[in-house]
Amino acid sequence: MISGWRLHYFVGEQWREAKVPEIINLNRYRKARAKAEAQERAADNRVAFGRTKVEKTEARKAREKLDQALDGKKLED
Repeated sequence: MISGWRLHYFVGEQWREAKVPEIINLNRYRKARAKAEAQERAADNRVAFGRTKVEKTEARKAREKLDQALDGKKLED
């Protein structure tokens, strides 16, 4: 007897429930796996290459300030 997604069968004097594997959508599984891998790669790239915009701006300003200080101390040829 099939009731919903559960399969029941009669053994001796009682009904027992059989374990039926869950049906999965392989496309959904593949997409979820690809998304998880992409998130892992993105996290690795953020660690390897990532700096916030504030950090980049501060570094640029510090570099410009240093360049101006060096240009001010430069002797003319």
